[in-house]
Amino acid sequence: MDRGQQTRRAFLASVTTSALLASCTTTKQVEPNTARVVPRKISPNELLNIAVVGCGGRGFDNIREIRDSTKDNIVALCDVDSNRAAQALKEFSSAKRYTDWRKLLDDAESFDAVLVATPDHMHAPVSVSAMRLGKHVYCEKPLARTIHEARVMAATAKEYCLATQMGTQGVGMDETRTNIELLRSNVIGSIREIHVWTDRAKNWWPQGVERPKETSPAPDNIDWDLWLGVAPERPYNPIYAPFKWRGWKNFGSGAIGDMGIHNAAIAYLGFQLGMPDGVKIVSTSPLCSETFPAWVELQ
Repeated sequence: MDRGQQTRRAFLASVTTSALLASCTTTKQVEPNTARVVPRKISPNELLNIAVVGCGGRGFDNIREIRDSTKDNIVALCDVDSNRAAQALKEFSSAKRYTDWRKLLDDAESFDAVLVATPDHMHAPVSVSAMRLGKHVYCEKPLARTIHEARVMAATAKEYCLATQMGTQGVGMDETRTNIELLRSNVIGSIREIHVWTDRAKNWWPQGVERPKETSPAPDNIDWDLWLGVAPERPYNPIYAPFKWRGWKNFGSGAIGDMGIHNAAIAYLGFQLGMPDGVKIVSTSPLCSETFPAWVELQ
């Protein structure tokens, strides 16, 4: 092959595919990487083509960081809320637009990786579906709504030998790394107890409440059926979308799922705690069938 006609992506593909075939512990047949070998006028390190599911809100922050740092190509944008997606669609006007993430995956040949920034209850369905198509996945935190979903996601990534990452931007901050090093170097002396807390359940979204009885038509900018996704059907109410869904068991993982990964990360990583022997949950807040308690303490 003429080296002048081989892209960096194709060269890496030939190397990494061999390595994956040798190292992946799976009985599944691994398909060769079919990166295109085509002549190029310029080669900006063979950028990845990335599709984004949930391009409004946090997803928009993600893709701007991709643009400003890696310069990778954002080739497809999907969101069920046209208002939330508007700025992303404007700034990445060349990207193909979708409302239904399943139709985006139907065009899987046009991208290499998927960024998932949907509400929590759709993290696993979208990510696992993308991985089963051989796509690398970056999924926002929390990784999933349930422990079972997280295990399925991890097993799928291993089975298909893919590069995956959970978005925990707080852990990548210099301040966090510095604090982790301080704990590991024992600068502040012996520590017997660690207390971590968050005010999210009080000040950011409702918890400890039942399902509202009143309903209203979904606004024109939201495809409510697609927003519900795999969750049981229910009438639209602004108490769920576009943001206050985290406290609802069918959609989110509560304040702990949202902020535990940030607030407890320094202690967890600093002391390399590993898996707990057990967890005790204490709460005098009323228990509700629809939402997490207004406050809870894990011991």
